[in-house]
Amino acid sequence: MSSVGIVLGGGGVTGASYEMAALMALELATGWDPFRADVIVGTSGGAYVTALVRSGRLDLDSMVQHHEDREAVAERISRHLFTKERGVRIGRWVRHGLLPGIRKPGLTMLLGGPAAWTTDGLADWVREQCGPAAEEWPAAPTIITAFDVAAKRRVAFGTESAPNVTLADAVAASSAIPVAFHPRVIDGRTYVDGGVVSGTHADLVLGNPKPLDLLIVIAPMAADEEREGAWFYEKVFDRVGRTALGGELTRIHENWPDTDVLVLRPSQAVLAAMRPNPLDPGAAVPTFIRTLMVMRRRLADPAIWSVLEHHLTRARSVS
Repeated sequence: MSSVGIVLGGGGVTGASYEMAALMALELATGWDPFRADVIVGTSGGAYVTALVRSGRLDLDSMVQHHEDREAVAERISRHLFTKERGVRIGRWVRHGLLPGIRKPGLTMLLGGPAAWTTDGLADWVREQCGPAAEEWPAAPTIITAFDVAAKRRVAFGTESAPNVTLADAVAASSAIPVAFHPRVIDGRTYVDGGVVSGTHADLVLGNPKPLDLLIVIAPMAADEEREGAWFYEKVFDRVGRTALGGELTRIHENWPDTDVLVLRPSQAVLAAMRPNPLDPGAAVPTFIRTLMVMRRRLADPAIWSVLEHHLTRARSVS
């Protein structure tokens, strides 16, 4: 039976929709349940999808409930995601963002800064979706990334070097986009979005005790195609995402030369639904539907299907 890892990159609301649809399409095509993955790495929006997968809650109802139309879905996402902060915490930002940023100008100045929303609503959403599993950590190897503002380093929750946290807190920390969301404070430590360092963190799979047979990377913010009429920042984010992921994949190939790697990125057709604003709840359902349509053709590509058939459909027949 093949060992399989999944990397779920950041990408906001629409990125999560893309990943949910891509994973469902994989299961429909092969019969392989992503819950069975040997290791999952999730960042930002991908952290939320990771929580759904590991709690066994990745299904159509996790996107659209039976009584909802597109507008109702957008309203529900907005209600959970965009929770107003009670008061502005200036002191933390001055200590960990503003003053270090003045001494050494750069992205650090934005970290921990005042923002419009808190991640409390997202943590509650994880609890609502995942049930009791949200207050624990998955038994199967699971990594969720964030950035420790004071230590200025990546934190991989779920590994021995990281603090013990709940699944809900880890997702909230990993999704605390600087400027948009207040940092997540857990046991006195301040965390922001793991995407500050990389949108994927695929290299973390190298911590697995043995090389994987197949690694599936779903990267919403590392597109290698360009949306018609794309805004300038879309190109920047995708270029940065591709560069970071490229370096991570090089390290994986160097250490695990026999591992098959499948990278799924949004096509132009999907980008047209999910951009320009990845935090737009109104684009969640269109992105989900478009992705399902595109994935049917994408996964049927002979070069891709041969890999999936070898590792995933064979695993189904063995089990």
